[in-house]
Amino acid sequence: MELRQRALQALCTPEPEAKVAAVLAASAAVASLAVEPAAPVPAAAVPGRPPRPELIHPARVPRRSPFKPEGLAALLHAIAHIEFNAINLALDAAWRFDGMPREFHTDWLRVAAEEAYHFSLLREHLQTVGVAYGDLPAHDNLWAMCEKTRHDVVARMALVPRTLEARGLDATPQIQDKLRKVGTPAAGRAVEILDIILRDEIGHVAVGNHWYRWLCERDGLDPVAHYRVLSERHDAPRLYPPFNEAARRKAGFTDEELARMLT
Repeated sequence: MELRQRALQALCTPEPEAKVAAVLAASAAVASLAVEPAAPVPAAAVPGRPPRPELIHPARVPRRSPFKPEGLAALLHAIAHIEFNAINLALDAAWRFDGMPREFHTDWLRVAAEEAYHFSLLREHLQTVGVAYGDLPAHDNLWAMCEKTRHDVVARMALVPRTLEARGLDATPQIQDKLRKVGTPAAGRAVEILDIILRDEIGHVAVGNHWYRWLCERDGLDPVAHYRVLSERHDAPRLYPPFNEAARRKAGFTDEELARMLT
């Protein structure tokens, strides 16, 4: 089985533990995997999901204080769901798009493996606070943008890793500050896990930035101007400060891009 087939197989796997195992196995074997010239046809639903959590509109997701045990569990569950979705986002990029260099597919398979590690850390930590992944409702905003951009690799790179996932670079330090104020061992462990996630997510956003610019150069597009076009075309969410400028710079955002985010 070749790389894109392995990525698609993992994407279609619904059970979280089996999905993680499939991703890690494919990542471990990546050096020996060829890349197909055309995307394979999905044999199952994309993406594969477990029957729970229940997916609801974001406005219906209950807001709870992390200073209460049930609120901390809800926050950890929400982050775990983001990381589960992030596995699927990376796998979808790894299998879906034709005409890209081998490194594009291997980059996104590596990202999927790191997202699987993040999800596993959070899933394990959730169990220590008496909650299993799937016990609480969640929303599907990340995958919705994946669907919107399924026919356009340039839009996918612009609006998933370097827009939606980059928002995590801004939000994570704020979440960590709040968790430090909670002051419990469970909250402290969550801060440590978020340190790992933030470190790796800088690299994931950098992958999106690299391939977005590579595609713009290939297609003769101005990356800053075309980003605005794609954002309007696909109704991307508007970005609001505060921004984690240090993390965004490490991830490859330019001074011009950072300045435009404030206008």
